Amino acid sequence: MFAQDKRIRIITGHYGSGKTEFAVNYAEKLRQSLPPERKVALADLDIVNVYFRSRQKQDEMQQMGILVIASSIQGDSADLPAVSAAMTMPVNDRSYDYVVDLGGNDVGTLVLGRMTPLLKEEETDFFMVVNVYRPDTATPEGVIEQMRSLERGAGLKVTGLINNTNLVRETTAACLRHGDDVLKEVTARTGVPVRYISYVEELLQEELPEGLSGEWFPMQYHMRESWM
Repeated sequence: MFAQDKRIRIITGHYGSGKTEFAVNYAEKLRQSLPPERKVALADLDIVNVYFRSRQKQDEMQQMGILVIASSIQGDSADLPAVSAAMTMPVNDRSYDYVVDLGGNDVGTLVLGRMTPLLKEEETDFFMVVNVYRPDTATPEGVIEQMRSLERGAGLKVTGLINNTNLVRETTAACLRHGDDVLKEVTARTGVPVRYISYVEELLQEELPEGLSGEWFPMQYHMRESWM
């Protein structure tokens, strides 16, 4: 895991894709996998959706040794389009591995404007998280349309897809296979590979299906309360 990923991982996805849950899990697993001398930062740059903000887990992540960059305005649920000027620091400081939780549409990606001129292709991944049970990404055509919209807003090309197809607590192995069917067609049409298949370990009681594209990425729910 992480061996093929570049130093800066920008994670985006359409509404309801689960990108923030993936970003938080990714940052935590990354911290656990790296030697102590490597630093890890996560930036909450989602100014579109006030719910499920990665900065809500700031205390837990900082206890793990992850630097969390978020709005300087206090309040986890402050619905204000503000980001920290520190967002560029881990781009320039190569002692950091950087995870960016980006807004979920073409408007949300515009916040990267300050950072994009500093990004180098050889050290930047732009991952798109996809749940094919969301209306706008239910088909290959829908996924590609949203991908192109995100790319235009960010000024970056998607380098990898995350199959996060789920029905929350009703998720089965069949859900992951369905997502794989859709994303394999996206890969065939665009050349963008599936990088990870994410699933919540405690919910998926079946054996993991074989033959799916991407690397298995087990997660835990950090952003979703037990009643949700």
